[in-house]
This record gives sequence, C-alpha cells and structure tokens, in this order.
Amino acid sequence: MIRVQNVRKSFYQGKLESKVLKGVNIDIKKGEFVAIMGPSGSGKSTLLQLLGGLDVPDDGTIKIDQQTIEKMKEKERTIFRRRNIGFVFQNYQLLHNLSVEENIAFPLHADGKLNQEGRQRISEMIEAVGLVGFEKNRVSLLSGGQQQRVAIARALVNEPRVLLADEPTGNLDRAKAEEILALMVSFHRKHTQTIVMVTHDIFAAGFADRIILFKDGGIERVISRKEDDYAEYLANFMA
Repeated sequence: MIRVQNVRKSFYQGKLESKVLKGVNIDIKKGEFVAIMGPSGSGKSTLLQLLGGLDVPDDGTIKIDQQTIEKMKEKERTIFRRRNIGFVFQNYQLLHNLSVEENIAFPLHADGKLNQEGRQRISEMIEAVGLVGFEKNRVSLLSGGQQQRVAIARALVNEPRVLLADEPTGNLDRAKAEEILALMVSFHRKHTQTIVMVTHDIFAAGFADRIILFKDGGIERVISRKEDDYAEYLANFMA
C-alpha cells in the first residue's frame, strides 16, 4: 500500500540546511497498523506530512497504492489526498462552531458526495465511533475523547485507503487514550484499514503491528510486538 524509497528532506533557515530525512526506506502492506516512534526532531512527523501529500520530498519516491505522490501537481495531490488519505491530529482540528454531524460531513461536502448515500455513511460512522445521540451537539461542548472520536469518524467517512494519525492520544489521559486506540484497532481489523501513527507513547505504539523507530532522520530499527526484547528495547530507545 505504501512504498517509501530513499526519501530525503531538508529545511532551510537562510543558508543553514537542516537535514530532516536522510534516505528513508519503508514498505507498509495493505491493512497493516504501523507506529512511528522517535525523539523530537527525528523526522517522524515530517515523514507523515510527506505520506499525506502535504509536502514533497527533495529526493526519493513515495507511492500510495501505486500512485507516485511527488510527481503529482499540487491540485492533483489535493484531490488524491482528499479521496485517499484520512488525517487524525493531536489537537483534533475540528470546526468548533459546527455540530458533530456537520464536522463528519465536511469531507463529503468538499468532494461533492453529500448525497443520500453520503448521509447514510455519516450515520454509520457516528454509530461506529459511539456518538449516537450527539449528532447535533457542537463539538466544543464535547470531552477530549469524544472530540477525537469525531475526528476519527471525519477521517474515515470517505473510506480512505490510508489513515494517518499524528499523536492521536497526546492530549488524552490513559483511559481515554486506550478507548481511542481500541477504536482505531477495530477499524484496522474489521475494515482492513491501513494505519500509520506517529507517537512518542510506548503504550500507544503497543497497539500497532510493527513499530518503526526513528533517530536522526533515519530508521534505527523496525520491531514487532512478538520480538522477545520488544518492551526493554523500546524503553531504552525512548529514555
């Protein structure tokens, strides 16, 4: 589903170059749940932006379902992103003056799909994330966990091929974080949803099939929950 080949990305402050990604290679299968971990500044969030087509690499190739992201024009990337990529952010990024239902409907409205079938899809997503009865509530009146549920429903209402989550539990306590992660896992298993999640939290990463450990702009190691030294290695890596 996702292939990242020799991807490099730098940012500049004047003439000063900061190399953020230094030749990254990743393959992610359809229906896989992958967590990306690493210290601040290691390049994990930059990679997520590139996967979502919010930016393009300086060098290398990113393919999503055989579509080469960096070869698209900006308008093409926007349309591809809207139809194929769902985003979930740490700060929810909801429209607070709108209701739960209106927030979830927003991607369908933007893509001209707010028809009878689209409205049925909205109802299904509200039920899937456990917010039946809250449809008309303004999201500003909801708890953090409920707002993140709205964000997940909005991200998935268009049935994207890939869900990208950037610290989706960063603003939640452990109990609410576990609820959100369990919800993501349920979509992953029930709908074979491909998920790439950036997190600094070992607890959150433990819900993924694989963990890609980033350090200094490159991959330090790829580790599975099944490996014997999984917990000890993660603890030492993030220390």
